[in-house]
Amino acid sequence: MMQEGDLLWQPDAQTIEDANLTHYMRWLQATRGLSFDSYATLWQWSVDELEEFWASVWDYFAIKASQPYESVLVKRIMPGAQWFVGARLNYAENIFAKQTTAQPMMVYKAENQPVVEISWQTAYEQVNRLAITLRNLGVQPGDRVVGYLPNMPEAVIALLATTSIGAVWSSCPPDFGTRSVVDRFVQIAPKVLIAVDGYTFGGKEFDRRPVLTELQAALPTVERVIVIGQESRIKNQESGIKNQESGIKNQAPAVTNLQSLISNLLSWQDALNVDAPAALRFEQVPFDHPLWVLYSSGTTGLPKPIVQGHGGILLEHAKVVCLQNDLHPTDRYFWYSSTGWMLWNLTVGTLLSGCTIVLYNGSPGYPDLNVLWDLVAQTGITYYGMSAAYVVACIKADIHPNQHFDLSHVRAIGSSGSPLALSGFQWLYENVNRQLALESMSGGTDVCTAFVGGIRTQPIYAGELQGPCLGARVHAFNEAGQPVIDEVGELVITEPMPSMPLYFWNDANNERYLASYFDTFPGVWRHGDWIKFNQHGGCVIYGRSDSTINRQGVRMGTSEIYQAVETLPEILDSLVIDLEFLGRPSFMPLFVVLREGAQLDEALKQRIKQKLRQEVSPRHAPDEIYAIQEVPYTLTGKKMEVPIRKILLGFDVEKAATPGAMRNPAALVFFVEFAKKSVGQNV
Repeated sequence: MMQEGDLLWQPDAQTIEDANLTHYMRWLQATRGLSFDSYATLWQWSVDELEEFWASVWDYFAIKASQPYESVLVKRIMPGAQWFVGARLNYAENIFAKQTTAQPMMVYKAENQPVVEISWQTAYEQVNRLAITLRNLGVQPGDRVVGYLPNMPEAVIALLATTSIGAVWSSCPPDFGTRSVVDRFVQIAPKVLIAVDGYTFGGKEFDRRPVLTELQAALPTVERVIVIGQESRIKNQESGIKNQESGIKNQAPAVTNLQSLISNLLSWQDALNVDAPAALRFEQVPFDHPLWVLYSSGTTGLPKPIVQGHGGILLEHAKVVCLQNDLHPTDRYFWYSSTGWMLWNLTVGTLLSGCTIVLYNGSPGYPDLNVLWDLVAQTGITYYGMSAAYVVACIKADIHPNQHFDLSHVRAIGSSGSPLALSGFQWLYENVNRQLALESMSGGTDVCTAFVGGIRTQPIYAGELQGPCLGARVHAFNEAGQPVIDEVGELVITEPMPSMPLYFWNDANNERYLASYFDTFPGVWRHGDWIKFNQHGGCVIYGRSDSTINRQGVRMGTSEIYQAVETLPEILDSLVIDLEFLGRPSFMPLFVVLREGAQLDEALKQRIKQKLRQEVSPRHAPDEIYAIQEVPYTLTGKKMEVPIRKILLGFDVEKAATPGAMRNPAALVFFVEFAKKSVGQNV
């Protein structure tokens, strides 16, 4: 039986020789006169000499800028660090600097559809044409363009076209219900919405035309809606503007129908059917010009609209995909994701390595859990990223992909979204191949990268993440704010990183920003995860230390659950707890207080789940629903989500909650008994 700390993989001499990290270290010696005998000493330099490290990243990756920077970092403060002041550049321009004819830019597969390849030239032409259309529609630098799109090439095209003109991108997947989308997009006042009229998932078709009409009504700032028909596909043709005939035929009726419902509608084909000069014009913007808005939810209020900048994301993604994930131009990279997860944005960022990205639009379990392993074999994927929950699902389904598919070309697997248990490490090595580097990593939407993750020149031990990423001064803090080793503590960052949020949109005086990360340890970023470092620098993530819900990598605020559930007339109050924790299968119970006379029968449970699926998202429906007498509250009127989570995870009640600080301490009794009788059977 595998034990935590068992050696699983050791890089051979050729792997170390070929690693980007090795090349970077030799480059540092040749150009800077810096010599390091290990990754640990390189990391220490990268966080001690922060300015020198990030300047080396700029030079090593030959960042394309129309104007050089005057200083790397004005002052080491959080928040408010000012990076590469004076520089002017464009994120999309640096992506297309990797353009090549040696391999495609994208490989795309949708459910029940053949694989399609999209060349760099085709993508360039489509981005060029869409950018012209957006400009013709009045979109200017700083305006917001939003996408209600699945993981498809058109979404990548739309993101790059938007950012090429200095506009700000934001996206949600089409499985998000109207309320979840509106709660996000309404905050940033978008000018253009690009959306699908439907999508296919699990062999079923979902019509989103009613949602589009609701979105137009709820987003008054949207001046034009560009619609992609459900069956639209980019065909790899040199013109770059034609779709497969099946897509055109299926799209026409939907658009015609929508034209009577949505004003200012434009089809995707018409958006690309414009005259365009040969060269794509890239708007030159300051280093900290807004690139996109991502969303990470807290326990109160609307989702937090996190603004990240062109330059910060550019440098961070170049570093993490090349130096930590060791991606090369010959790689084919795939991470199963959606446009609502930061790993989709990071997938676009992997193009900075010059590799080919593989996109899949559909269910990972349809017709069975072998579908993605078939994709890996069929398309020659060399780096396969997945959530820990997907690994658990494969284990439970008792599948053995390497017995049915040739997976020998997979040289690395990434795992994120939640902690990967020992059983996941063991299953991957036994059922994929024993030569791969398993890079379990942890980061967040908040920085759109990993804090800790892969180090291709280092060994891999069971149950461990290899170590902190370059330029990220990561520690485990105890309650006194002191770094600890071999002890579980709060994951904190004690020095600024370029991809940290510029700000939250419409956040007066940075109030939400400060409360989200800096209220526990002033001047230190508290991320909200439990982490433990060991003596050799490896670490283990134990799950969320706060009450944010993390389902399959997509974080959702509890307030969004409550807003949907508590509109039902039978429900007076509710409490939702995400019991994600290392080594435990995911389990999310919902506790409800019923109105007098109401009963929590199967019909009401299904109504609750259906409402959450429709208004929030399918992945955030609870695993089970329980009736309670009252929700525990603090004296200040806050639902006690974190203390109850600790109790349900087995913490001592005395350490988890303080009755003297509660409005209704008797409410704890139910959860103490529940933890003893029920939770152990589920988590």
